[in-house]
Amino acid sequence: MARKQLIRALPPEWPVRISQASNGQEALASIRQGLGQIMLLDLTMPVLDGYETLTALRAEGLACQVIVVSGDVQDEAVRRVKALGALAFIKKPAEPELLRSALLELGLFDPKATPGAMAQATLLDELKVNFRDALREVSNVAMGRAAALLAKVLGVFVQLPLPQVNIFEVSELHMTLTDALRGERLSAVCQGFIGDGIAGEALLLFHDSETADMARLLGWQPKDDNQTSEMLLDLASILTGACLAGIAEQIDVRFSQGHPMLLGQHASIERLIHINQQRWKKTLAVEISYSLEAHNIHFDLLLLFTEDSIKRLTNKINYLMN
Repeated sequence: MARKQLIRALPPEWPVRISQASNGQEALASIRQGLGQIMLLDLTMPVLDGYETLTALRAEGLACQVIVVSGDVQDEAVRRVKALGALAFIKKPAEPELLRSALLELGLFDPKATPGAMAQATLLDELKVNFRDALREVSNVAMGRAAALLAKVLGVFVQLPLPQVNIFEVSELHMTLTDALRGERLSAVCQGFIGDGIAGEALLLFHDSETADMARLLGWQPKDDNQTSEMLLDLASILTGACLAGIAEQIDVRFSQGHPMLLGQHASIERLIHINQQRWKKTLAVEISYSLEAHNIHFDLLLLFTEDSIKRLTNKINYLMN
């Protein structure tokens, strides 16, 4: 999905031959073969991410000019990639005019060149993207925007893995959560959302063992569970609100959000599931994990879309892809 959006944003008259890679390791292999003089590089990738790819380019002395195109829009992310040799940073999804301006400014594109649109159109026809991958990319962009806001609030760098997208029966969701978090003591905040025929709940899980560290980062000194709850609700509003806003903007909907509610505090995941099992049916689940660099703190955000929402969400994603 990211590659399809990016190819679509390229200047149509840019006469280049395009090689694609799904991760940094594949990209480096192509560059070693002389297939990449200019690289448009993502940051959040499997196998080898964008930072590792830039580091390897420099270590091997490979001649390649790099523009980073990423959903991770933290100020520190921009600083780091430029320190590693990237020429520019463009946020995803790349706007054609912004990309064109960057290429012109860097002297990488001559608008008087012979058109190369036919080759690009052929590539777009060949790129088949399924719904799950497309929603993962939409979530990836939204996740990056939420991370940028969180980074400013906490004064830290937020590490972002790829989101996971799955359709679960209620029993499968319960089993997956229980297996992943067995023995953990958790606090969970739930926030409903609805808009344009799409509805669901955002479930944000906080690990109790990390709450004190979070409070220190925020400069809080909670005296009791009520003050701790207030802190968690504030963090949930930041993360959930920014992430939903990022998704809504991309698929052209407007979500109304309910008030965040603390589902349970200092409870096991089994207890949280038992309390809320009547609320969850078959669901499309997007799992997003945030980790704070140099801190043993991470958040698990689950966006649970209702079964009735899947058809409408699919239509919105298909429109975005095409």
